[in-house]
Amino acid sequence: MSQSVSSGERAVLDRLDRVTDPELDRSIVELDYIDELRVDSSVFVQFKLPTAWCSPAFAWMMATDIREEVQEVSDVDRVTVKLVDHMHAAEITRGVNEERPFEAVFEDATEGVEAARAMLDSKARLARQYHAVNTLLDAGLEPTQIVALTRNDIAFDDAAERAAISVADGLTIYAPLTPLAEYVEKARETGVLSAPDERLFVTADGEPIAPEAFDRVHHRTRAAKTNMTGQGAVCDALHNARYGESE
Repeated sequence: MSQSVSSGERAVLDRLDRVTDPELDRSIVELDYIDELRVDSSVFVQFKLPTAWCSPAFAWMMATDIREEVQEVSDVDRVTVKLVDHMHAAEITRGVNEERPFEAVFEDATEGVEAARAMLDSKARLARQYHAVNTLLDAGLEPTQIVALTRNDIAFDDAAERAAISVADGLTIYAPLTPLAEYVEKARETGVLSAPDERLFVTADGEPIAPEAFDRVHHRTRAAKTNMTGQGAVCDALHNARYGESE
């Protein structure tokens, strides 16, 4: 896509940046999946994936998320989404634009995509938790302090790009904002932080982390992060090989 964009295109791209590849938990804008964008009173978004055989369920999630995010832009009357260079491009494009359910388009599917989305969101939450916890460890917090934190104990200062973490005895420690804010966002999406007094970090099953279990839980979140990073590297390589683009 051109580096020069209009204000209307920028508004749409800002919404598209919220759409992630569900397997990688990375923005489709960052991944360079957006192949064509046309913006006026209606919006046309064409996107492509690293391979022709990427999971139809994952492609469907991205296509529906594109449609729903762009619909939130003011003054947009209609959104058309087109998937290209995929073995199920025609079915996905038609089904998403007609707002049909996944299982109505893919009759062999035994259920919709929500179960797969929930599984991938849980994996993304664990990967983000690993990054957030490492950020707190680097800031000087002890594991016993980290497992005791609630959502009430952290405040975000967007202007300063930092998070203020309240720990015992009235002590406040500051840490980089982005890893913690991204974790909180995904934790809320997955229902982990439904109340402000709930524990900030939990196990894969959503249970509070006992201090003696900290290392075991942190190792599991590291595995989720490593798996996602490795899969992302493979997809980047396939994407670049397919389309001849450098990062």
